[in-house]
Formats: sequence, structure tokens, C-alpha cells
Amino acid sequence: MPPTWLRRIVLAPLVIVAALVMLELTPVWLLVALALTSLVPGRFRLPRLLWLVTVYLLWDAMLVIALFGMWIGSGFGYALRRPSFVAAHYRLGAWALGLLFWVLGGVLRITITTTGSDDDNRSFGREAFEALFAPGTPLVVASRHGGPGDSFILIDTLLNEVGREPRIVLKYTLQWDPAIDILLHRIPARFIVPSGFGKGRAGGGARVEEALADLAVGLDADDAFVIFPEGGQVSPSRRRARIKRLRDAGREEMAERAEAMTHVMAPQPGGMHAALDAAPDADVVFIAHTGLDRLATLRDVWRELPMDKELTMRAWRVPRSEIPDDLDGRAAWLFDWFARIDAWIDAHAALDRPLPRRSARETSPIE
Repeated sequence: MPPTWLRRIVLAPLVIVAALVMLELTPVWLLVALALTSLVPGRFRLPRLLWLVTVYLLWDAMLVIALFGMWIGSGFGYALRRPSFVAAHYRLGAWALGLLFWVLGGVLRITITTTGSDDDNRSFGREAFEALFAPGTPLVVASRHGGPGDSFILIDTLLNEVGREPRIVLKYTLQWDPAIDILLHRIPARFIVPSGFGKGRAGGGARVEEALADLAVGLDADDAFVIFPEGGQVSPSRRRARIKRLRDAGREEMAERAEAMTHVMAPQPGGMHAALDAAPDADVVFIAHTGLDRLATLRDVWRELPMDKELTMRAWRVPRSEIPDDLDGRAAWLFDWFARIDAWIDAHAALDRPLPRRSARETSPIE
């Protein structure tokens, strides 16, 4: 990554310039895109894509400008770490994500259904999902990573639906996005370089685990430590590499279990172990979702436009008393849960279905 000072004085202004250029050229690219619509398969696929790019650039630029204003208001950075300014950044992030999904939901035609309970043997729904996140106990939220945008959807859900303040673990390359880079350096978050199991028993690597443990220290009753134990978006090549690393590390039983899971990758227990040790009072909420599974590459996203999808997000909450204390026990427990998530996804594959076609007036944003 470029150094922080270069990202601030070059990339941040550049996204504002790019947004203004795209906005100024809107009539031109819109006419060209409409003229080429007959040559591009899909329902206005090219205009939709260009509109999405324009909206995201404007959103990013708006956030950068707002964050710059907050930096000035904090005394040119002097008070940025004070609780009031951290809370203000959370509120800004919640509003920005809500706005983004409201716009994108109408263009992509996506709806989200949330369901949850603490077991698989009772009825559940949106209210039960929200109840799993009720304040009073710190949470570690462990989610599958099944498609582009699922991390955005999860953070939006935590901020705008269940009122939790997420502490976020992200891949370091997301710092190329100026708004994400600036905002998440002002709230509790860590950008990491993911790694594999290795020959030792440290999971994702000692330095990564130390960073995650540091982030999890001091979780309060409204916080949610967010982690993706798979360490990256699921892909066939990454899944095979993970299984090979397990075998090379002498973990044959885990490798066999990983081969049996078809929708998720083998979770890496080191990060979860570090977070749970650093937050001894935290319960765990596991998140599964279906609906983004076929969107692994930009080509997949292009092929699916407009997506016309209903996404289902499922949550389970595990009390602290049911979580093993040792690394080997937690590794087996984590594999058990990802096997359960895999089985749920398999059983709910039919939910990855297109929405019924509606007129433009009937199109609604993400709910």
C-alpha cells in the first residue's frame, strides 16, 4: 500500500475529481450507454453499471468531504479519538451505508430478509434476528464470506438494524478506497494481510492474531467484533489451497472435514481464538447468508445485472458458557459451526432466486 500521507493527499482528492467528472459527463455516457443497449445483453445492463459507478464515486467523494470537515471540527485531528467523535463517525457511517443501499437497492433490485434464533428447532424471523443482538453483552460476530458486498451488508445491518457499533477486521487492500480508509482509521478497526494455517498452531499468523486481540480488548455492551474466519471470499482455488495447507500442516482430519463442506471454506481458528481470549465476556453470533453465492468475480456481477435477488441472512447466538477455552477445542467447535452453516446454505439454496419482475414504480430499495 502507498503510505498514509500519499493516500490522503493524492487518492482522496482524486476520488472527488473522478466523481465530479463522472457527474459532469452523465448526459454523454448515458446517451452512449443507451445507444449501445441493443448490443449488450440484459435489461439496460450498461446504463445500470455506469450509474452504479457514478453513484459509488459520488458516495465516496461525499464521505471524504464530510470526514475532512470532521477532521477540521476536531481541532485538525486533535480530538478525533475522543468518544464523542468516534460515536459521530459511527453515525456518519450508518447514515452513509443506509443511503448507499437505498440507492443501490433500487438499481440492482435486491431485498434482504433477516432471520435468527439460538437453535434450529423453533420458528424465527426478523424480530428474533434483532433479539440476538440485544445490547447488554459484547459480541463476536463471525460471518461466512460468500460474495462481494456481504461485508457491507453485514455492517449496515449491525449499524442500522440492531444498533451495534462494529469493530471491523478488513483486508488491507480496502485502504485503496479513500472513504473506507479514512473512516475506518478513526473507529476501532484493523486492516490485515490474511494468511493461512502454516506449520505452527497460530492459525492466521502471530502478528495478525496480536492485532485482532488488541482490537477485541475492551468490548462493551454495545460493541460487536466482526470477523470472517474463512479469511477471504470463497473460491474453488482458494478452497483447494486451504485444504492443501491443512494437510501440509498435518491436520488430516480437518482437511477431510473441509473437503466435505461445499459452500464454505475451512475456517482459520487463530483469529477467533485471539478475539475470544481478549473479550472473555463476549458471546458469539454466527452469520450465514445465501443469495450472493454465484457472484465471485466482476464477470459474475456483470452477468447478473440487474440482480433481482432476495438475500437471506441467518444468525445463531452461542452463549459464552458453550464456547471451549482451549485452541484445539475452539478449532473443532468452529469447524462444527461452519459445517452447520454449510448445511444451512445447502438447504436454503432455493432462496437464491430472482424476484418477480416489477415495473420501475414498484421497485423498492433494500429493506
